[in-house]
Amino acid sequence: MIEKANSPGSIVAMLKTLQAHATQASGLGQDAAAGIATPKTDFSELIRQAIGQTNATQLDSQNTSQAFERGEAVPLTDVVLKMQKASLSFEATLQVRNKVLKAYEDVMNMPV
Repeated sequence: MIEKANSPGSIVAMLKTLQAHATQASGLGQDAAAGIATPKTDFSELIRQAIGQTNATQLDSQNTSQAFERGEAVPLTDVVLKMQKASLSFEATLQVRNKVLKAYEDVMNMPV
């Protein structure tokens, strides 16, 4: 499984995914052929997507774990990796929530 994660194809796919997320996060994805800027995505929609992805990751982890417990042909490494991905995704979402909440509190405590 480690060989698959470190394979050149896997690394290239991860880089493309990261570039796509960076483009989406910037809000102005350029259409390479037309040179037309796409409209900015609403912040609440980005948060909704992130939470949805976190939920999907956790559900996938749970389903894989349950399949392993039932004795299906699921490698233990897949179970552990998916559990770690779900945990990392949840922790990242929690940290973003904490930062947004802290920023909101800072703005609310500003003198007028």
